[in-house]
Amino acid sequence: MIFGVRAVTEAVKAGKEVDKILMRRDLQTDLSHELFNIVKDTHIPIQRVPQEKLDRLTRKNHQGVIAFISAVTYQRLEDIVPFLYEAGKTPLIVLLDGVTDVRNFGAIARSCECAGADAIVIPSHNSVSVNADAVKTSAGALLTLPVCKETSITEAIRFLKNCGYKVVAATEKSEINYTATDYTNPVALVLGSEDRGISTDNLRICDEMVKIPVLGTIGSLNVSAAAAVLMYEVVRQRVHNL
Repeated sequence: MIFGVRAVTEAVKAGKEVDKILMRRDLQTDLSHELFNIVKDTHIPIQRVPQEKLDRLTRKNHQGVIAFISAVTYQRLEDIVPFLYEAGKTPLIVLLDGVTDVRNFGAIARSCECAGADAIVIPSHNSVSVNADAVKTSAGALLTLPVCKETSITEAIRFLKNCGYKVVAATEKSEINYTATDYTNPVALVLGSEDRGISTDNLRICDEMVKIPVLGTIGSLNVSAAAAVLMYEVVRQRVHNL
């Protein structure tokens, strides 16, 4: 966490991995306008918040601006994909649509690392980011697993489809059991938030929709548990002696 208008401005100018910026709701100064002008050409979200929220985060002179710096350097999906093909891999990529709980994010990342997934993709807005809690929950996996922060999950899905990936969405709206599809070729798994699931627009463009059977009274698994189940079905199909 860094604070102060000039400090945050310089961090953005220097290309630091800024997850988000909190700015006092009524802040209107020349320096704050300069910061806005710099940030508008990036994908960094700015949230207008009351003074009290900033004061709870730090007692120091924040000047109405606090920024959160990522614990990792985010990768670009368009750079990851050709590298995986050149390495001769059969890629597995996981996309998170609207997941906001950092502990779920960390648990998913840990499963990704254990299952040999090649990258995890999150959107730049309305999503989790890599912070200390996420890193801790991931048992350090987020420090080694490539994390791609993309402007749009929708565009990421389209890009992966154009690159030869089969994009599979996990949703209770499907009638197809998750074990009934083929994961032996390049695959991208899409998982949604627990309250809303995957957006309708994203479901529409996925190649397949699958569901995990639920026999109890609760309607669905926690998203991190669902991610682990799906990834290990990919592992089962790809590793012949399992």
